[in-house]
Amino acid sequence: MAVSVEDTSKESSTNWFLRLNNWRQTHVSERMFILLLALFVGFFSAVAAYILHSLINHIATFLTSSSTAYSANWQYLVYPVIGILLTMLFVRYVVKDNISHGITRILYAISSNRSQLKPHNTWTSVVASAITIGFGGSVGAEAPIVLTGSAIGSNLGRVFKLDSKTLMLLIGCGAAGAIAGIFKAPIAGLVFTVEVLMIDLTMASLLPILVSCVTATCFTYIFSGDAALFSFHLDNMWTVDRIPGCLCLGVFCGLVSLYFIRMMGVCESFFARFKNRTYVRLCVGGALLSLLIFLFPVLYGEGYASIDLLLNGNSEDDWNRILNNSLFSGEGDLLLAYIAFVILSKVVATSATNGAGGCGGTFAPSLFVGCFAGFFFSRFWNQYSLGTYLPEKNFALMGMAGVMSGVMHAPLTGIFLIAELTGGYSLFLPLMIVSVTSYLVIILFEPHSIYGARLAREGKLITHNTDQAVLTLMQLDSVVDRDYIAVSPDMDLGQIVHKISRSHGVIVPVLDAADKLLGEIDISNIRHVVFRIELYHHFVASQLMQPPKAILLDSMPMTEVMKVFEETQASWLPVLDQEEHLKGYISRQRMYTQYRKMVADFSEE
Repeated sequence: MAVSVEDTSKESSTNWFLRLNNWRQTHVSERMFILLLALFVGFFSAVAAYILHSLINHIATFLTSSSTAYSANWQYLVYPVIGILLTMLFVRYVVKDNISHGITRILYAISSNRSQLKPHNTWTSVVASAITIGFGGSVGAEAPIVLTGSAIGSNLGRVFKLDSKTLMLLIGCGAAGAIAGIFKAPIAGLVFTVEVLMIDLTMASLLPILVSCVTATCFTYIFSGDAALFSFHLDNMWTVDRIPGCLCLGVFCGLVSLYFIRMMGVCESFFARFKNRTYVRLCVGGALLSLLIFLFPVLYGEGYASIDLLLNGNSEDDWNRILNNSLFSGEGDLLLAYIAFVILSKVVATSATNGAGGCGGTFAPSLFVGCFAGFFFSRFWNQYSLGTYLPEKNFALMGMAGVMSGVMHAPLTGIFLIAELTGGYSLFLPLMIVSVTSYLVIILFEPHSIYGARLAREGKLITHNTDQAVLTLMQLDSVVDRDYIAVSPDMDLGQIVHKISRSHGVIVPVLDAADKLLGEIDISNIRHVVFRIELYHHFVASQLMQPPKAILLDSMPMTEVMKVFEETQASWLPVLDQEEHLKGYISRQRMYTQYRKMVADFSEE
């Protein structure tokens, strides 16, 4: 048989890679190799972030170069819908996979998919979100780029056949590098992986994540210069008499975060009704988004220009520019009402963008809502003289940290991100007060972040509780013993004894013709008849079997499996699939042995 040049080339490259990997395993320590991979992950994450923002800017510039922003309002009603349509077609005919909910997808990969993300996730989210946001979709680019960075880490680790624990670390490096690269905020990238992705910060994980963050930040400076994403100049220093205002802002941000999470859930449920009607979702979501942009033009795109305006305005004329090209234009007295409506409608606009078929995250929308919420609170406080004067600019900045902390359940990320993002370290203490207060308020109503809530409902969310994390990572299939010998209900004792002689287990399942479990025979319970040959034809399986103490389903999370074993004190329990067919048995001893091993591995530094 003739061997093609292509096959020879593939074989040659495979052999070259195997030799390289063998050399690496011999000459490079595992710890050093992980640090090198973290460096590459950080670099590629920075490149991906730069490419995404460049694509967004080029698309937006191309679409808006012929007119001043919002001067031709009808264009800005149509552009987002066109972008969503193009994104939908790209996902449907090119990607052919679901790439929405980027950070939730990362959490799912960590908890249920052995930290494996698909290779296409290294680039498809970049393309899809660039189209959506470039055309004016009211979402953020951060979650897609975090998914991209994590996918780079996961797939780079898989190339070198690293274990799932190391893949989890590289996913964290990718996510941290993405956040650090996007915002030029290395500390925020580090704490993001701890708070949001729930990756334990041990000595083994600290250094690789830091390497990734610093690498991504440095290369982002090289690619895009030293300008911060948002500029901020502190005009009014923080004083102790503003503590009550900071505490009240924290409570307000917590309630806004609650609205954000709950309304996002309502909107997602609404669009889920049209799951199999793609173009209906496009029409409904597109019409809703266009209507909201017509009423509140600041909802067009990521909204970073509006954030800059609130953070850097110095007079009423500056802040009233938020009203430009809206129905409220020129009505400065209605600024508070306008901002309140924007806060309420931003979540709906974000949900409509994604629900219609667009691709984007809630990271930037939480910053947007937080900035508007902080400005609204301080303006309301000052207008009605509720206490010491509160600088609107400062409180708009603190509101960003407060709402992000509440929505993401990540107060440290909110504090460090806003401080690094704007250089607002002079407001570090009030940022802490607002973020922590907001977090304490939101956890009274929502135990999980907007990213983790879906997985928490399914019992698939990794937490910092080691026992809980190990149980989440354990796969039920890995402890199921499929090597069982079954009997039929009419089989006599003599045949059963013959079967038992070839079985290594102590439980013999009794199945019907459709392989459905009718009961089980515990060998220890039939000892009094097993050795009495004269009874071999007097008993059949249906007379000897008993119902199992409990039945496990293959879809059960391991936390529930453990609970069932504790309640029943059973040594063996059967596992059935969705059609009630027997898959095998789980041994209590085997399960606890694997559990203890995973706890030991998980706790290693």
